[in-house]
Amino acid sequence: MGVTYRGLSKYLVVLFFIAPTLLGVLMLNVFPILFNVYVSFTNRNTYHYQTYEPLPEERAAFVEEHPALGGFTWDVLCPVMPALCCSPDRMMVYCVREPFYDNYVRLFEDLFAGEALLALAKLVLIVLPLVAVGVAAEQVKKRLLSPPDTSWWWLVAIAAGVALWFLLDGQLALERLFATGNFFVVMFRTILYVICCIPFFFLFGLVMALMLNNEWLRGKGIWRMLVIVPWAVPSYISALIWQFFFRTEQGTINQLLGILGITGPSWLLDPSLAFFAVVLVNIWMSYPFFMVIILGALQSIPQEQYEAAEVDGATWGQQLMKITLPLLRPAVMPAVVLSSISTFQMFNTVWLITQGGPIQGAGVPGATEFVMIHAYKQVFQSRNDGLIGAFAVIVFIILFAATLYSMRITRITKGAYE
Repeated sequence: MGVTYRGLSKYLVVLFFIAPTLLGVLMLNVFPILFNVYVSFTNRNTYHYQTYEPLPEERAAFVEEHPALGGFTWDVLCPVMPALCCSPDRMMVYCVREPFYDNYVRLFEDLFAGEALLALAKLVLIVLPLVAVGVAAEQVKKRLLSPPDTSWWWLVAIAAGVALWFLLDGQLALERLFATGNFFVVMFRTILYVICCIPFFFLFGLVMALMLNNEWLRGKGIWRMLVIVPWAVPSYISALIWQFFFRTEQGTINQLLGILGITGPSWLLDPSLAFFAVVLVNIWMSYPFFMVIILGALQSIPQEQYEAAEVDGATWGQQLMKITLPLLRPAVMPAVVLSSISTFQMFNTVWLITQGGPIQGAGVPGATEFVMIHAYKQVFQSRNDGLIGAFAVIVFIILFAATLYSMRITRITKGAYE
């Protein structure tokens, strides 16, 4: 069926209303992504910062060498992306590298050495039991009407992972991969940061929501206001306050320990303690978000289900595992996905507390130098625009794939009571 005049006008009206949004997405999202991909193919850094200015005779030679698309490239693409039109041999000039994927090779060349691949294979084998149990448990829930309890499967998988860690010498494998360059170091620490934060977001949020949802609690409005303060206060204020708490001599924590006769540690100068500090601060500022979501979901669960469970003799723990947590899942999983992405991209909190430190050595990422801090330092301090552009492209692909996978596995777009 063809589009009638009335149908066409309807489409045009819809397009008119969404045009500002489309334009904003194009300018603020699509163009920066494409420009970053373009920069990732160039040699742009501290020593190559000047834009190439073509000469007429060079245009003629370029068009003669590329008769098919030479004119289009020179007249259309070169004014927008001049780095396409010059040789990287030109000193101090910003050009596309030869080969154009050289920045990506520099990121991963040491990772594809024999010892590094063997170390990576060992780490994959160590986490394989957890992945296998996750897939198996999901398939059991899908295919069986009355799925068995699979909680003990996870205990077996964790035990197998720990055994493989010692059997395959996981510590040595990690050190070998850390020696391949900054990419694996930064990615590993960032993923570890996310893994350490997200479960505690949910755990503390669940505990506080269960407490605030208790019908016997008095002054619920006051308690809710106090509990939500860490989330409501601007993050930079909270980060600076916590940074003062963790100082070695003047810090509040060490002063309190001194009153008890205990010498406080150098929180922000020790790699492990600095990592613990930024995890603790992020949990403090983020768990109220989960608490609000879980509290709203708790109040939407029909009370009749708990009453029927009590009649059947179910304990509080059984009600929590069989009723509360399954019905919280549709509300919590989108928050888990979004919080994982935002934690992966954390910058301001960690920067204000540690600035990515403590420093591990020249050219080595700091103990809390996560993805965004590493990108900031490479762009604004080291001026490695081309290399960090390639780094950003890889991170974008990983995040995009992880988001799509999480949406499929968690089924966050499905209704709560289907």
